[in-house]
Amino acid sequence: MKFSQWLSLSILLACGVLLWSLRDVLIHLFAGIVLALAICTLVGQLRSRWKMPRLLALTITLSTLLLIICTAIAVVVPPFTEEFQQILRQIPEAGRKLWGITLSSINSISLLFYGDEALSQNWLTSTNISPFPDSTSLASGISQGIQKILGIAGDLGNGLIQILFVIAIALMISIQPNSYREVAIQLVPSFYRRRARSVLSQCGNSLSDWMVGVLISSFFVALLAGIGLSILGVKLVMANALLAGILNIIPNVGPTLSTIFPASVALLDAPWKAIAVVGLYVLIQNLESYLITPSIMQHRVSLLPALTLTAQFIFAILFGPLGLFLALPLAVVIQVLVREVLIHDLLDTWRRQRKYS
Repeated sequence: MKFSQWLSLSILLACGVLLWSLRDVLIHLFAGIVLALAICTLVGQLRSRWKMPRLLALTITLSTLLLIICTAIAVVVPPFTEEFQQILRQIPEAGRKLWGITLSSINSISLLFYGDEALSQNWLTSTNISPFPDSTSLASGISQGIQKILGIAGDLGNGLIQILFVIAIALMISIQPNSYREVAIQLVPSFYRRRARSVLSQCGNSLSDWMVGVLISSFFVALLAGIGLSILGVKLVMANALLAGILNIIPNVGPTLSTIFPASVALLDAPWKAIAVVGLYVLIQNLESYLITPSIMQHRVSLLPALTLTAQFIFAILFGPLGLFLALPLAVVIQVLVREVLIHDLLDTWRRQRKYS
């Protein structure tokens, strides 16, 4: 290899190492871009419905979002926090009750097969085995886990700086989105800049479709969960419904986690209620997957379930809990880049060149 080639390879490796060392900054930057795109989508919807200057539409959007956030903090967060703490205290009790039902079933099956009551009575319960911790330790552990996810465990200032960084990036990009897009386009070679604008537009449209779809579907999931739990007479409806809507943002993992909380609360009342809650959540997720999401998205972002789960696993390892929440938008962007740049612009062109050479 020539010296220039070695130099280019060294620069490429150095850039890779630099990007890897800045991966935490990059994931927060991507979170700010996603938030800015959400704001720009709302601004675009306002301008399409009512002809108004962009600055006025942006002011209305930000004021409305600020009002909604303040209202949620004042009205929704206090009762939600109280109910969520009650759920955490009840999960170990529900687990021990489920453990007792399991032991009783095993003893009944043993009695049915062996016919000797002496062999089947309390052969596991006598050892006092219980895989479930007490409510205090569970609540403390989950609270610490939530604090780590938010980035404020042990370092409140660092977590606050990260949140302010994401918000500041989102606000700055939403004020001048075209200027920041042109800055990104200047980083690619001049012959590819027109194509890069098209690829970035497709990434933005795909992310907008995903955000609109996931917000509306999460709202309907929370609404249906609240109605269903109220009909079944399950306690702590608001906390469980909000958890179902929030965790719906995380595909595959989120719906499973959201089922644990109401099922645990229902099990303390009656076992049939827990089974009914599981059936209710399965029904809601099927309605969300096959009816709600396809009907609210004209251009649905199609991601295979295995690819989605793989993306969640990889990004959670690389970027931590924030990567788990941003796995799907990251996968959407990567899918567009792979389809447009790698396949259409590189592989398809190379195949045509080989065909006519």
